[in-house]
Amino acid sequence: MSVQNFIPTIWSARLNESFKKNLVYGNIVNTDYEGEIKGQGSTVKINSIGAVTIGTYDKAAGIGNPQELDSSQTNLIIDQAKYFNFSVNDIDAAQANVNLLDGGIVEAAYGLADVVDQYIAGFYTEVKAENVIGTAATPVTPAVNSAYDYLVDLGVILDENDVPETDRFLVIPPWYYGLLLKDPRFTKDAAVIRTGYVGDIDNMRVYKSNNVPISSSTKYHIMAGHKSAISFAGQVDSVEAFRPEKQFSDAIKGLQVFGAKCIKPEGLAVLTASRS
Repeated sequence: MSVQNFIPTIWSARLNESFKKNLVYGNIVNTDYEGEIKGQGSTVKINSIGAVTIGTYDKAAGIGNPQELDSSQTNLIIDQAKYFNFSVNDIDAAQANVNLLDGGIVEAAYGLADVVDQYIAGFYTEVKAENVIGTAATPVTPAVNSAYDYLVDLGVILDENDVPETDRFLVIPPWYYGLLLKDPRFTKDAAVIRTGYVGDIDNMRVYKSNNVPISSSTKYHIMAGHKSAISFAGQVDSVEAFRPEKQFSDAIKGLQVFGAKCIKPEGLAVLTASRS
């Protein structure tokens, strides 16, 4: 492919497709407000409605005046912007037996997905203070016979916070997954369906990722929760093909903008675990 037959909409779609296939933490957020962003610096206003009071009906007394619902508003700011910019020399393109530009787009999508995953993973710090097991100062040390139990305990925390049973998630590092593989309670239902997904525990879809946050080199912050807890919005803001002035090559550059907001801290639970 050369810049002469470059169609931005097609390549933006290809970038987006490859980008989404490589996300792991991207599976645990909601994207309800993604269509409302207009580029870097955009602010999406998220409205939340308070609880509705349920009364006891009495035929003689009827019902009272309608309850005036409380509402609150929070802002999701698109404050992240990441780019790629690569070229393929004309001689290299002529000698290659693969489409180097196409391969470059796939690699760019993987790189962007990795950056976004690390960004979303960092939202474990937004967890409600009471919804934690272990801390950076006193992490738990899971073993083959206890790793599964700690994850069930995260599910109990979500239960106690009235978190819906559907759309729950859990993201673990590979070494923790290795412990689970030695526990028949997990392996009896094990299945690998899509990127990062390795099975279910207590109604939580379990994902495996190398982007689980680490502090002090050995303490892993394993996040569980509900998809409604974190809202994410992102878009490919621009993809352009060009001929660099001082090179005989085709080049492609692109810009991805995104942001996220934890809107339900009670919908998260975090296990801080030390690798034994």
